[in-house]
Amino acid sequence: MSAYTTRLKLEKQVSGENSGNWGNLVNYVFNRIDSTVRGYVSVNVAGSANVTLVSNTSTTNTTEGADDQVHNKVIELTGALGAAINVFTDAVEGEYIIYNNTSGAYSLTFANTGHAANGVAISQGSRALIYSDGSTIYDALTSVALTTPKVVTGINDVNGNELLKVTATASAVNELTLANMGTGANPTITASGETNVGINLVAKGTGVLQGGGAALKIAGLETMWVPASAMYATTTNPAEAAQVETTALRPDMKVFDFAAAADDFVQFSVAMPKSWNEGTITYQVFWTPSTTNTGNCLWGLQGVSIADGATIDVAFDAAVIVTDAGIGTVEDQQVSPVSSAVTVKSAAADTQTYFQFSRDADAAGDAFTGVARLLGIKIFYTTDAANDA
Repeated sequence: MSAYTTRLKLEKQVSGENSGNWGNLVNYVFNRIDSTVRGYVSVNVAGSANVTLVSNTSTTNTTEGADDQVHNKVIELTGALGAAINVFTDAVEGEYIIYNNTSGAYSLTFANTGHAANGVAISQGSRALIYSDGSTIYDALTSVALTTPKVVTGINDVNGNELLKVTATASAVNELTLANMGTGANPTITASGETNVGINLVAKGTGVLQGGGAALKIAGLETMWVPASAMYATTTNPAEAAQVETTALRPDMKVFDFAAAADDFVQFSVAMPKSWNEGTITYQVFWTPSTTNTGNCLWGLQGVSIADGATIDVAFDAAVIVTDAGIGTVEDQQVSPVSSAVTVKSAAADTQTYFQFSRDADAAGDAFTGVARLLGIKIFYTTDAANDA
């Protein structure tokens, strides 16, 4: 008498039996394996009654489909449901891809025969990867706890469009931690890894970072405008303060005049913001010529920071020079190139920084023959915090 394997119902052969019928038996085995690995069957489950899939051990059917539904890899369930139903499969271990292509506003549960309570509901229009242990059905994609999923290149949305792109860094040690929160608390995005880790947010092109629809202020290069009117002439070798009228009731210029014969100086002081990174600065000179000469004018800036309780009687380090040629027209606005880096002596937090600005008129490179009138300077400094909190 024939016996069959537990799961695929493949007929086992006894020595000497089925003489002359081995061709059919071998075809049956191959077809059953083919259906189980790659087979597809559509089953009409219309109506209100539960449906038990056909499990056939016949050796006469060589297509393994019409009279055997259980032993197919992909099972499509069709028809209009009149009530919530169960669709039963054999109570053995196995896996399936189930497509619920039914209509009607009723649920469909896929379960092992005799174990209706341990099935899995498959929503209409969806496909599920099903695993059975013989008594309980599991949706393999939702029953597995993905505690450490690995994403290769990104995540797409439900329409297949890119939602998040991921770039890998070899031997990475710093990362982002995303945490959800309970009622009344905000979800967080936190840098994690080493002891001190920032978060670098980079907009593309001319785009800006926003929060709540408004542009976010982030650490980086900042500008400080210091007009000539905020400066004062030094006691030694001072530049001359002046107010110059262009035409009546047009802009008057508050300036310092720097002569061509010798070096002149002005000073100003600033309590730098707490967000300043205490690094180097650069500057840019706004000035206007008093003559049509086009020779080079050499400007210089130097700085020193004074801490609480420290003496103010401190020498400046050497000035950093920026060169700008006369434009050739009196009272035209001139803006110099940005200087190279200026190191502020003793730079530190919570200090007052004194700046000394000058014209290096007696240098060989200064060929501007007239008075150079300073309108003000821009100081560019770098912050390492978004604010001074």
